Amino acid sequence: MAGGSSRALFFFTVFAVTLFGTKAEIKYTVEVGRFFSYELMRETFQSDFEPLSKLYAGRLYDDPMVFKCNKQNFPDLPEWLRFTQRHSYDNGFLYGTPTSPGKSIIEIYAVNKRSYETTRQILVVKAVPAKLLPYQAEFFIKLREIEKVLPSSVQDEIKQDLQNLWATDKLEIVNITNALDRGGRVPLPLAGHFEGVYVKVASEDYFSNCLQKVLTAEHQRACSSGSKVKVPSGCNFCSFASNCISWCSTELFDLTQQEPSLPPPTVGSGILDAGEVFQPPESPESRDYFPDYIVTVIVPLILALVLCLLLTYVMCGRREGVTKRNAHTNQIQLYHHHTIHGNTDELRNMANRRSDFPPPLSTQPMFNFRTGERAAPLRSDSPNVPLIMAQHDPYSDTLPR
Repeated sequence: MAGGSSRALFFFTVFAVTLFGTKAEIKYTVEVGRFFSYELMRETFQSDFEPLSKLYAGRLYDDPMVFKCNKQNFPDLPEWLRFTQRHSYDNGFLYGTPTSPGKSIIEIYAVNKRSYETTRQILVVKAVPAKLLPYQAEFFIKLREIEKVLPSSVQDEIKQDLQNLWATDKLEIVNITNALDRGGRVPLPLAGHFEGVYVKVASEDYFSNCLQKVLTAEHQRACSSGSKVKVPSGCNFCSFASNCISWCSTELFDLTQQEPSLPPPTVGSGILDAGEVFQPPESPESRDYFPDYIVTVIVPLILALVLCLLLTYVMCGRREGVTKRNAHTNQIQLYHHHTIHGNTDELRNMANRRSDFPPPLSTQPMFNFRTGERAAPLRSDSPNVPLIMAQHDPYSDTLPR
């Protein structure tokens, strides 16, 4: 009975694990100053979404997925860690270089865009102290994109080419950065256009002869002129054309020659020593406000006075006057002007003399041209008043005899 019950418990445990899945933590240990990358495989999360259908029904789904990553109990990732996923049908990548020792717990959420199910995975990255490699070099690979470089197989290819260029096997990848994060331009969505990546490697061995040619004045002059720089002879070690580096963007760093940084300031405890008592000032120090008064009040008043004097001079002292204006005016134009004034005065005088005589009958309202009698005002309740007598009395004879 005991053996049968133990076997039943074992099968029940296997069935429960198969049905509900396990959420074990994935742990990684990385040295400070070394590059870390972790690929989020869609197949792994697909098995969490459809575990029974894969085992028994024989159905295999290829659902689009979107990954969301953040540090546990925080909205974002640690400052040294980055995430990228180009498309929902592509795998995601977490990558970066830790700068200080410590442990980071990363929560990875996968959202199935077909069924909108969600699953979670815990990734624990522990950064341990390590020796800083003194000689470092940064290369720009123009024909690559960050998603195509992060897989471990591609990193091994690039590392092998750079080992041949450095002439050493003791080479470590320090960092890989997207060119867009370094201020690069977004390429056109056409074939043959790539974003580019920066790959930084380090070693304990000094730079090879090929790398030292980057420091020569001739090479720097050729790069600054903008002309196409040829690969130095005997220094072309890229096994694939897409892994070839741009020599003008290559930089070398010798950390042994750098000046040591200043020590940080000593932070006190914030507590006064025994026996010392802080005496606050009884009153604030006196302050002279006269300079502020001059700048705030006197200076604007002086500027306003100067502007008033200038405006007075322009309006009053710069006027021509009638005599000076006539002296500069053409005589023909001046004679024509005076003629117009004289004729205007004469017409006004003639109009004033006509006021002594009665106005002609034609200017009076509604008169009989044969008798000269004026028509009496019309009295009518209608708002339409006839303007001609024939309209008022249709039987009157208005024709001349």
